[in-house]
Amino acid sequence: MPIKSYLAHPHDNQKHVLIAALSALDHCEVIPAENKDILIVVTDTETKIEEDNLKEKMEALSSLKLLAMVSGFDTPKNK
Repeated sequence: MPIKSYLAHPHDNQKHVLIAALSALDHCEVIPAENKDILIVVTDTETKIEEDNLKEKMEALSSLKLLAMVSGFDTPKNK
């Protein structure tokens, strides 16, 4: 189960638009920074393919200027 965190930088005056767009995506939690014009985004998906698809959707948002991964790890399932 991949869990990743990102810093999302919106285009000028697009922070609220980006919050709404990211919040509408499944497996995605958005936390706005209080003192900067950036967002903390945490994703929690079931598979790597699901995570890759989610990242593609996030990167395609027109209000997103830059998406930088801060941390990521994958917990293997017990067999």
